[in-house]
Amino acid sequence: MKNVTVTLDEEVAHWMRVRATEQSQSVSRFLGDLLRRQMGEEKRYQEAMDRFLSRKPSRISDAGVYPRREELYDRSGLR
Repeated sequence: MKNVTVTLDEEVAHWMRVRATEQSQSVSRFLGDLLRRQMGEEKRYQEAMDRFLSRKPSRISDAGVYPRREELYDRSGLR
């Protein structure tokens, strides 16, 4: 494990101490878990983005016939 020094404003430090206490954790463990969750979220997001961007483009219409703008934005049924 690596030791680091973190500087926080008083409001954030208080919030962190309260949340750590609620979860019966030390502030150090709480912060480590919080950062690990964030790291996992970013990894999952990047993997999803990579999957999306690796897909080949596809056509919206194989026949080449697309709806007209007026048809797409027709709101008469909602009035």
